[in-house]
Amino acid sequence: MKPASVADYRELARRRLPPMFFEYIDGGSYAEATLRRNVADMEAIALRQRVMRDMSQLDLSVEIFGQKLSMPVGLAPVGMAGMYARRGEVQAARAAAEAGIPFCLSTVSVCSVDEVAAAGTPPWFQLYMLKDRGYMRELLGRAKAAGCRVLVFTVDLPLPGARYRDVRSGFSGATALSGALNTAWQGMTHPGWSWDVYQNGKPHTLGNVQSAVNGGRRVTDFLGWIARNFDRSVTWADLDFVREVWDGPIVIKGVLDPEDARDAVKAGAQGLVVSNHGGRQLDGVRSSISALPAIVDAVGSDLEVFMDGGVRSGLDVLKALALGAKACFLGRAWAYALGAGGQPMVEKMLGTIRSELSTAMVLTGCVSAASADKLLLDVAS
Repeated sequence: MKPASVADYRELARRRLPPMFFEYIDGGSYAEATLRRNVADMEAIALRQRVMRDMSQLDLSVEIFGQKLSMPVGLAPVGMAGMYARRGEVQAARAAAEAGIPFCLSTVSVCSVDEVAAAGTPPWFQLYMLKDRGYMRELLGRAKAAGCRVLVFTVDLPLPGARYRDVRSGFSGATALSGALNTAWQGMTHPGWSWDVYQNGKPHTLGNVQSAVNGGRRVTDFLGWIARNFDRSVTWADLDFVREVWDGPIVIKGVLDPEDARDAVKAGAQGLVVSNHGGRQLDGVRSSISALPAIVDAVGSDLEVFMDGGVRSGLDVLKALALGAKACFLGRAWAYALGAGGQPMVEKMLGTIRSELSTAMVLTGCVSAASADKLLLDVAS
């Protein structure tokens, strides 16, 4: 199949990846109501078509923290991308650099921040609040030394959400023996992935936490360490600790409530991501796109507001910009593309997003992505 949309990349990834890794990308928590809501609420927003305007000159670029982006899109942190394609985070980072947009590296990446930075443009770095503050300090120091300019601090994961698909696929809840046998069997039945990733994509560890886990051999060994180190006691005051080590911009990821957004401003953040973790944490909460306008109203111009969740096209990007987001971060979209065929597919997917955004801007009379506002939306629909 020749992919033409994010849905096509999803299908290609479903065919190529072992079920345990596809379901990890594709699934949400509990009954997945919020996962579906993210997409449905985005689809329900109508754009306002305008005609007979001079649209010969388009400007898709925006500037964020002094960095000019070729379009208002970034690649969100996605865990274990190195299990979707050989050294997957490196491939995705190169695709983002080629497109002129930021790539944000997850704490739970297969490739370490040092490896990704050495391959090209230093990424943004995503971090959780961990009980082991000493190791947090070490990670922040490594990210800074690698040239990372922006820290994305995820705050909506004091504990992992319950993801039923991961249990059914054998990704979680299995014994060491049954897990190894399940991985081996799924690899054998997906030979393309097995050759690319299982045989030639080693080591299969979480590079950023490898030194903290003695004797860890499988990805799940490292995920267990991460899960045990999530800190339920974290408060806004803990940002003081982060600021002691990190002197660059801090973006708070995982905000859905206007009061939390105001607290982020008070805590000294420079940006926030309106996000429900892709529907992977508390099921039943509202969609990211529906939460966005109230948060934008609450914080005004006090910080940069971004959004993720349910973004599947360039049209969706324009809808989010119209509702006040400075840029959108793609999560599943790039993970599907990476799983479908590595860096070339991620580059192709980003080209599709750019083309769709350009078309939407022309047909709504929006000459500049930076100037998008609610006038682009059909409020009567």
